[in-house]
Amino acid sequence: MARYTDAVCRLCRRYGDKLMLKGERCMGPKCAMDRRPMPPGQRPARRRRVSDRALQLREKQKARFTYGVMERQFRRYYREAIRRSGVTGENLVRLLETRLDNVVYRMGFAESRAQARQLVRHGHLQLNGRKTDIPSCAVKVGDVVGWVSSRTKTEYYKMAREAIEGKHIPEWLSVDASQMTGRVVALPALAEMEAKFDPSVIVEYYSR
Repeated sequence: MARYTDAVCRLCRRYGDKLMLKGERCMGPKCAMDRRPMPPGQRPARRRRVSDRALQLREKQKARFTYGVMERQFRRYYREAIRRSGVTGENLVRLLETRLDNVVYRMGFAESRAQARQLVRHGHLQLNGRKTDIPSCAVKVGDVVGWVSSRTKTEYYKMAREAIEGKHIPEWLSVDASQMTGRVVALPALAEMEAKFDPSVIVEYYSR
């Protein structure tokens, strides 16, 4: 499975925003955006005007790296968003938000989406009582995410159970902290998705 393997803090600096790619570290004093907010690389001799096309590309790349998907996969999500009824930009973000790895992250079981993806890939979690190792699996309203019983004895599970108490859980999800299970109670609204990018600009990018 292809994935981005370079330093993720460079991405936040490149796109000028905290993409929350390292979880709690992004909120602490070690965050690269706080220490070095300028873009990586050599400083240009003079500032150049950024074209509309470049701004559209930047928003698309921010969305891609935020959810950890590659270009071909992102295009598939966009085509599916067009096919569905409603606003294309909102459909696109909703498709990304309802990926299993993102739902695991939103439920507070992981500190970042990358960590959530690893938990799913390593078989720590189950969907509706069945173990799955597909991070891109689309969850639906009523689906239940829990831990595989054999993985509840791990040190990570114990740490995650202690840390989940103070985490903010979106209203479209319901989490039972004592059982470490979560349920999708509704589809997320755009205001609840906390997008770090403008989905309408991404639609403009692909509509050229």
